[in-house]
Amino acid sequence: MPSHAHHPTTKPRTESPRPRPGSDDPLQREKSHLAASRSALRAMRADAEALNIADVTANWVNAEVLQGEIDARIKALADLSHTPLFFGRLDYLQAPGLDLAEGAAGENFYIGRRHVHDADGDPMVIDWRAPVSQPFYRASKKDPMDLELRRRFGYTGGELTAYEDEHLTDPTEAARTSALLQSEIERPRVGPMRDIVATIQPEQDEIVRAGIGGSVCVQGAPGTGKTAVGLHRVAYLLYAHRERLARSGTLVIGPNRSFLHYIEQVLPALGELEVKQATVDDLVGHVEVRATDEAAAATVKGDARMAEVLRRAVRSHITMPQEPCVVVRGSRRWRVPAYELEEIVRESRDREIRYGAAREALPQRIAHAVLVRMEQAGEAPDDRVQDAVARNAAVKAAVKAVWPPVDPAKLVLRLLGDAEFLAEQAEGILTPEEQKTILWTRPARSVKSAKWSSADAVLIDEAMDLVARTPSLGHVVLDEAQDLSPMQYRAVGRRCSTGSATILGDIAQGTTPWATDTWEEALTHLGKPGSAVEELTQGFRVPREVIAYASRLLPAIAPDLTEATSIRESAGDFTIRTVDPADLTAATLTACDDALAKEGSIGLIAAEARIPALRTALEAAGVTCLAPGEETSAEARLTLVPATLAKGLEYDYVVLDEPAAIVDGEPDERTGLRRLYVCLTRPVSGLTVVHAAALPEQLADR
Repeated sequence: MPSHAHHPTTKPRTESPRPRPGSDDPLQREKSHLAASRSALRAMRADAEALNIADVTANWVNAEVLQGEIDARIKALADLSHTPLFFGRLDYLQAPGLDLAEGAAGENFYIGRRHVHDADGDPMVIDWRAPVSQPFYRASKKDPMDLELRRRFGYTGGELTAYEDEHLTDPTEAARTSALLQSEIERPRVGPMRDIVATIQPEQDEIVRAGIGGSVCVQGAPGTGKTAVGLHRVAYLLYAHRERLARSGTLVIGPNRSFLHYIEQVLPALGELEVKQATVDDLVGHVEVRATDEAAAATVKGDARMAEVLRRAVRSHITMPQEPCVVVRGSRRWRVPAYELEEIVRESRDREIRYGAAREALPQRIAHAVLVRMEQAGEAPDDRVQDAVARNAAVKAAVKAVWPPVDPAKLVLRLLGDAEFLAEQAEGILTPEEQKTILWTRPARSVKSAKWSSADAVLIDEAMDLVARTPSLGHVVLDEAQDLSPMQYRAVGRRCSTGSATILGDIAQGTTPWATDTWEEALTHLGKPGSAVEELTQGFRVPREVIAYASRLLPAIAPDLTEATSIRESAGDFTIRTVDPADLTAATLTACDDALAKEGSIGLIAAEARIPALRTALEAAGVTCLAPGEETSAEARLTLVPATLAKGLEYDYVVLDEPAAIVDGEPDERTGLRRLYVCLTRPVSGLTVVHAAALPEQLADR
């Protein structure tokens, strides 16, 4: 991308050392606009803080609600000193007939993270999500989208220090890579994940701005920004459909707490404070999880066939009536014969509505049968009489006998602890061997004393939905989706059954034995069959040499995927160190010292079995190490990361300890190689692999 016309160098235009007073210095003008915009933002916040609602609310409840909204507004208007208020400028052509930004002819707009207006209400900064901002991400020489100029700004510590121009309608300028864009992409990663609002690429923007009407699945190779795309999509949908989503809610689902902590600042930086975050375990946390299943048991429990087993188990409580229902009202007795009760029960059962809803409707249906007899006898009962009959003790007893209440946790407790009950419900669905695999060797006495696993909690959640419908949200973002079991997909799908979803993942990074093989299969389990599947293959984070090395594993772990490429100009630092087994830990620490001599964050990734020894060695060497998700600082830049928690995280430099141990730590080779693929693709600037055991054959020859 060419720089400013008055400065034909390819480097960004930086501040003049001594701008003369009154000189026509473009950078100085942009700095003035930044200062004025910050002043306007402070005024907007002051106006919100000065609002007096004492005389505008009817009662204290309304006052509390309104004050909460005002407080959220004040918080959203905070001026983050180290976060650029705007990062781009668009100058529109003086041309009629603008479709995308009608009325923008001849005007310029500053594009930023939030809208800012002056005292007269005129915009000083336009929200990046507004339609007029879209050309900042999508305009090109081939399709200028009515732009004359696109300007990018460079910042240092929150201060505007550079700008770079692209004249989209000037045929004499050749297209070049933006130095500012490249610099922002390659900026060291210190602290939690940050937004990518200044660097969103056209293919990412298409996903971000996709409509709320349908669900979108993003297959993204490492470093393609799929997580950031998902988060920015939430921010965009909240902008475009705020009232709708305010009523129905939004949720971001991540693989673990460390990951959620890592991404939790992205949406607040974009002005969105109300989006909830959770793990799948949080969603189904109806019981305390105190046990871990063997891989074979977890695989069967996570199989979609368990949904039918549970449906049968719930419905097994329905029994056909053997006795009539006799209702006494005053001096009259009204009798509903058993055969008629059976017709009512069968009809309710065959409608396939939820167990609890059918049970709640049953007393009214029996009461209606009684009222028919009353009318035949010449009486004129009304709705109040029907309600009274429905509450009659005889009707309640009849309902309890044929359609008893079901406790989902107790149901799963019985299913996993009673071999005969399981065999009856799983007949023709699970083999005897599979049934034996999931049966508890020592049945628990109660729900509270049972040692539940994560997979058991998902089964309870399924049973709960069979009894009563799970409330649906307006939009759900599901990240690292490739690792979910079919039953976990169903649990997530229930949370967006009437809403939409953004599904993010990478088949090659599936590191559970039950990891999905195709997105089509996953979307079916999620309840979103036929949703669009978009593939991101252009990487922005992982160095070219590193992603090329990691991609050697693709034929073994995901042969159908397209190999990722990287737009990074730097090949990155990449070293493989072979050492004697006795020197492995010392060599790994030396690699960490080398990485700490450079700028940025360091991730020391190792197999679970190696973590205690490495932690002890680091402490003995006086090196402070953080746990995954903890924020790095100037004093503590090294994080010790178990391989099982590396997914979704990124570091400037990664030291990878003993790849063979990472592979061997998984139940099968494919899962182990996928885990290794994840670990190899965590660095932003450099990777050092330290090994004593032989590398996997796919990586043996560099």
